[in-house]
Amino acid sequence: MKKPESQTKPRHLLWLRADLRSTDNTALLAACSDKAAEVACVYAITPAQWTKHDVAGVRVDFELRSLSALKTTLEALNIPLLLLHSPDFDSLPAEMAKLASQHDITTVFANRQYEINEVARDEKTAAALAKADIDLQLFHDQCIVPPGKVLKPDGTAYSVFTPFKRNWQTVAGPLSRPQPAPSRRQSAFTKSDSIPAVISNHSSHVDAGVALEWWPAGEEVALQRLADFVRDDLAHYKDRRDFPAQAGVSRLSPYLAIGALSARQCLNAALNHQASYQRRHHESPGHDQWIAELAWRDFYKHVLVAWPRVCRHRPFRLETEPVPWRHDEKDFLAWCEGRTGFPIVDAAMRQLQKTGWMHNRLRMVVAMFLTKDLFIDWRWGEKFFMQHLIDGDLSANNGGWQWSASTGNDAAPYFRIFNPASQSRKFDAEGHFIREYVPELRDLPSRDIHEPHAKGQASLFSVYPAPIVDHGLARERVLQSFKGLKGLQITE
Repeated sequence: MKKPESQTKPRHLLWLRADLRSTDNTALLAACSDKAAEVACVYAITPAQWTKHDVAGVRVDFELRSLSALKTTLEALNIPLLLLHSPDFDSLPAEMAKLASQHDITTVFANRQYEINEVARDEKTAAALAKADIDLQLFHDQCIVPPGKVLKPDGTAYSVFTPFKRNWQTVAGPLSRPQPAPSRRQSAFTKSDSIPAVISNHSSHVDAGVALEWWPAGEEVALQRLADFVRDDLAHYKDRRDFPAQAGVSRLSPYLAIGALSARQCLNAALNHQASYQRRHHESPGHDQWIAELAWRDFYKHVLVAWPRVCRHRPFRLETEPVPWRHDEKDFLAWCEGRTGFPIVDAAMRQLQKTGWMHNRLRMVVAMFLTKDLFIDWRWGEKFFMQHLIDGDLSANNGGWQWSASTGNDAAPYFRIFNPASQSRKFDAEGHFIREYVPELRDLPSRDIHEPHAKGQASLFSVYPAPIVDHGLARERVLQSFKGLKGLQITE
């Protein structure tokens, strides 16, 4: 299908995915590089695919609110925002080609996604567009350092984080300089579509008022949050990041997950602040620690590309496939609802239910509890998190769950089992976080709140459940189940 001879200006279409921003958007800048081109953006609403991928309703709500904010920004640049409705990835390529043809698009631009279903979708879309004589151009944008650019001396991908980070740091800095938003276009060839407030069957489990308070939408908000965090909290990040009752973390992960903020913008801000901070204080452990978290984010995406089986619900460490995980729905439901009888676990799960987010230290605690204390399949927890997290991201979520389950990337020559009571005493010593989310225990003294059952307070169990598992016995069970697996070292 040839373009009309009367069309003199090229028309470019930016396909928005996990990059809902106008600044430092690689594909958007490429689409706008031709000053004469008319540019539009399109976002695909694919409800059936969201269901297949366990996308949380709270994330859908956040994306829709972010799209509304982005629409205003783009329109000021004469770049309309269109919506494409398609049930799933199977139907999307044909629908994208149809939309592009209707608007006489000459080239579609997009930033790469690395999950196997998304890669297959892009390949099919490229073929469908090619039939209409339309080109699809893809760009690396999600990672600070693109997959394949941090390799071992033998040319293979790193499976262990620490050596990956050392190599990553040598190349990440020069790649961290963010780019500005494109300039205003001379004209727009169509009008924007209306952004719906909700999508059927994908409503949020989080109260609308809580969502607006915790997660205001838009890249302007994201950039301000980044600036505030870097100015006020970054230098203290290493000391405060593990304490859920403190304001010690950035809470930027939802904005990174949908691309309202880029990882490059984060690294650039951290490096600039670190340089000025070090001139005054000579060291900056908080900066280094937070930059390491950005490296972890890249690492898990690199792992996903190098070992795509992690997209297929398989363990990274294949020797752990025979582990006889339990599939106990009663215990799993108690974990989901925060009724395990372990206060720190229950408080964390209730935070997730209330806010759509969980503090990172607590993600490790509850994941370790599900997989080690309850010995329940890590894939159940991974799925539940994706269905409830506003910052749900397959690579980071899978990587975190497999780390906790001892099936994933981990250089440690020992088998991790967190003691939930010890974690609670260490990171919520006074019980402030527990009291916020488990009000049944609010009146207990700090010395008792971490293990309220220890003194046999029978009256308490009428409002707060007894522990559903004995941690000591559970520890022995999981150790015995993992012993003997080829290549897995366990020390007690």
